Amino acid sequence: MTATEPLVLIVDDNATNIDLLVSTLKDDYRLGIAKNGEKALAYVQKYKPQLILLDIMMPQMDGYEVCRRLKSNPKTASIPLIFITARSETEDKTRAFEMGAVDYITKPFHAAEVRARVQTHIALEEMKSRLRSQNEMLEHAVEQKTLEIKEMLFGSIYSMGLMVEIRDPYTAGHQQRVAQLACAIAAKMGLSQRVTEGIHIAGLLHDVGKIRVPVSILNRTGQLLDAEMEVIKTHPQISFEILKNIPFPWPCAQMVFQHHERMDGSGYPLGLRGDEMLLESRVLSVADVAEATISYRPYRPAQGIDTALNELREHRGSRYDSEVVDSCLELFEKDGFQFDLGAEKSFPILCVASKETIKSSMPSTYKS
Repeated sequence: MTATEPLVLIVDDNATNIDLLVSTLKDDYRLGIAKNGEKALAYVQKYKPQLILLDIMMPQMDGYEVCRRLKSNPKTASIPLIFITARSETEDKTRAFEMGAVDYITKPFHAAEVRARVQTHIALEEMKSRLRSQNEMLEHAVEQKTLEIKEMLFGSIYSMGLMVEIRDPYTAGHQQRVAQLACAIAAKMGLSQRVTEGIHIAGLLHDVGKIRVPVSILNRTGQLLDAEMEVIKTHPQISFEILKNIPFPWPCAQMVFQHHERMDGSGYPLGLRGDEMLLESRVLSVADVAEATISYRPYRPAQGIDTALNELREHRGSRYDSEVVDSCLELFEKDGFQFDLGAEKSFPILCVASKETIKSSMPSTYKS
């Protein structure tokens, strides 16, 4: 007998029964012996047998109690257990199966029957073990493929955003910084990882529609004309048209469509009010206003963080969602939030409520 053979534990207080079972199984299995419940539990904890043959009628601790303790312990609950006992009443068998036994053999037993049943259950456990291993391999393969797909997705998203910023160097990094702040706000609000991921993606793409806005308007110095402002106001609609047919697992197209809407209906392009706006869009709009106010634009100088926070505070509950504003204010005023200006360009796959994942990819320069 080698150490590779399955280990079977025999638990019985009767020496004659033990001898019969040993004689029946010794040619095919490694065998352990325990003559009472306490020794059986100790043996199982130490050696982890592949199968247990358990008598019911034993002094001090009967087989039912041994079974109950084994099944209540996560480390031993999966070990298949066969009751082998002189008790043959239906209620005894029913109780045994209800407690988790895989089989029930009555004494006096036939050696061939015991061998067959033990062999069957050992084989089933080996099949289960192989299946678990295969499942683990498949899960790992799926995780790797999912990671690859997410990297491709983020790479495509980053490139889409970069196309806009190449045309408008004065706002380089704006979408990345809005995504960063929006993720931080979402984390502060306790939004789920899944929702935050969608906000991250939408933040990186919210101005993609500016690809249709002439560079002469984007880079125009001085106050914009009303007609020029109307052209700029088309970018949420264009962003929506670009993104609406991409099967994101989040409503990203709607998020970017609504990021210039305001809670009081004063926004554009639809004039939505209150709960007509997605919660994600409300987060995005606050992050967008804060970052844009802080940053330099060709038609005005950077106005600084104090001006940005005063704007949010003044219009809290009217233009902007109160909870979102409160979270943003707390980030800057209590938590000392700062944009990660030194972060290298990378492709973070998840944006969750941790310091590392709040950081999003952005250019190494920041104009303000």
